[in-house]
Amino acid sequence: MSTNVGASPRPGAGLRLPEGIRDRLSDVVSQLAAAGGLIIIFIALSIASPYFLTSNNLFNIGVQVSIVAIVALGQTLVILTAGIDLSVGSVAGLGGVLGTMAIAKAGFPIVPGILIGVLIGAAIGVVNGALVTQFRLPPFIATLGMLGVARGLTFIVGGENAVYGLPKNFRLFGEGQIGPIPLPLVYLIVLAIAGHIILSRTKLGRYAYAIGSNEDAARISGIPINRYKVAVYVISGALAGFGGMIAASLVHSGQPNYGIGLELNAIAACVIGGASLFGGVGTIGGTMIGAFLMTVITNGAVLLNITQYWQQVIIGVIIWLAVWWDQVRRRRLQAATEAEHGRRGGEAEEGGDGAGPQRSARAPA
Repeated sequence: MSTNVGASPRPGAGLRLPEGIRDRLSDVVSQLAAAGGLIIIFIALSIASPYFLTSNNLFNIGVQVSIVAIVALGQTLVILTAGIDLSVGSVAGLGGVLGTMAIAKAGFPIVPGILIGVLIGAAIGVVNGALVTQFRLPPFIATLGMLGVARGLTFIVGGENAVYGLPKNFRLFGEGQIGPIPLPLVYLIVLAIAGHIILSRTKLGRYAYAIGSNEDAARISGIPINRYKVAVYVISGALAGFGGMIAASLVHSGQPNYGIGLELNAIAACVIGGASLFGGVGTIGGTMIGAFLMTVITNGAVLLNITQYWQQVIIGVIIWLAVWWDQVRRRRLQAATEAEHGRRGGEAEEGGDGAGPQRSARAPA
């Protein structure tokens, strides 16, 4: 009835954590690092520019971040499945142009016109999803092609000129306020809460993580892979169309050139916020932090008279660093997981070699 009470634990046994907890802590560390970077840059810009903390500039930041973050929310779902959507910038431009054309030229009321812009984006998401799931194209190639197709359709349908003649009330959609809070920021908050609920409480969220973590295992477990892949591309396209309509409201016109480079900012926001381009890792909160960081950097660059070209260089370098850090983090997690599996295998062998103390330690008294 020996229980081997006096046996000393293996070195470091008290420091081992389950894989799920390690992964979660890694996500939290990435988000805290992004949040820390945001705070540092915010303080630095407050010192560098006397205009940064003005109410007008903070209002502008709230509006600017809303469009990037709304598009990035949809991008997050796609990235979780180990995909990518490079077409969101062009989809935002196409949705904005067709939505404003429906209002200005076809006589649609404002709300149905906005819905048309959103539905155009959703329809393109269906095509993207079909290209990935039915035609087996890599997401990068499928959405890169759609980037060109959607941009070309924007000019074919709307022409090279902007769409004008919109009713004055259309401005309220993007420029309205609830107290001091701009309406686009309200839209973002509502969508972010909905996105968090989707990822944490619904099958779509759980299956998106599962597909991105191990698609083969997800398929064997009975998850309808194609259905949920199409769903995330539809959501990404719809949110891009919605962002395009907000942008059209802000300038009171449908601009065919809108959205060029928006996909880069959206992807950067996701990656900076801790999402992995390899899939299975990412949160809505992290994406929000990444979007705010990107917008604050861009806004500060404008205030400091840094040219747009250098802004693009800065964003590109940030993406490099974020992806590099993601790879480092994945290698460390993989090494820790392999070490843990090796330790468990060693303990199993020791437990099965006839050693009395090991078996007696687990035997009931």
